[in-house]
Amino acid sequence: MSTVSAALTALADLATRVAEEHSDEIEAVAVMAVDVLRNGCKLMFCGNGGSAADAQHLATEYVVRFKRPRGPLAAMALTTDTSVLTAGANDFGYEFVFERQVRALAKEGDILFLHSTSGESENLLHAARAAREIGVTTVALLAKGGGRLRDEVDQAIVVPTNDAARAQELHLAIGHVVCDLVDHAFSEEA
Repeated sequence: MSTVSAALTALADLATRVAEEHSDEIEAVAVMAVDVLRNGCKLMFCGNGGSAADAQHLATEYVVRFKRPRGPLAAMALTTDTSVLTAGANDFGYEFVFERQVRALAKEGDILFLHSTSGESENLLHAARAAREIGVTTVALLAKGGGRLRDEVDQAIVVPTNDAARAQELHLAIGHVVCDLVDHAFSEEA
């Protein structure tokens, strides 16, 4: 088997396993997201590196559009404002860049999605704890067993892999499935 075939087959096998083991959890997250948006609250996303890119990507799917005609939905990525990120990192430390934004922008009833392959990023741990204090529901997309973040969130979906690239690919796929279900719910109302 070629390297390309092996990589894609491994991804397909992992996707099948996630479908078998986590479909109910993923659907429950989508139901929560629909309820939150219908109640006038918002979805917030954060992560580091490739997971930051996933956070931005998914927030965009809600605000702009995904597959179906519908109005814009309230979502934001905490990874996009370079002035906030760099000032926060400079003045307080990088471990607080998401926490500061959660405290400033989140309100009870929102959902904070935390993307992490390790579950060990201090800035995500601080953000999850701040969200809990405010009454924000937390959902983490994780891998590598979930790390410490697994125990800090309301709902953890842990992709069963230690491979960061495969985890991020599946996190984005899970995010798209959730978005598709939300999209469907709001397009029926349009």
